[in-house]
Amino acid sequence: MIPGRCSFCKGKLVEDKTDFMVKVGEQIIAIKDVSAYICENCGEAYYIPEISKKIDIVMKKFYEFKLLLHPAAAGELRFDEIVV
Repeated sequence: MIPGRCSFCKGKLVEDKTDFMVKVGEQIIAIKDVSAYICENCGEAYYIPEISKKIDIVMKKFYEFKLLLHPAAAGELRFDEIVV
């Protein structure tokens, strides 16, 4: 069930698409264009149960090495290494 407002900042939720990203060990998994309710204020995403189940299936297949992923170029920067 989707709350009427964001649980963190009480902002308004709007239906949109977002990218679901998670770091597993040294790998980052990104699922693009996931339907969600997103807070207009802080950007927190809320997923309906059907979407959460699909994400769970993708993650299960990843852990079982049954998921073919395309490598994506990405940069990573540690915050404490930034010199201003």
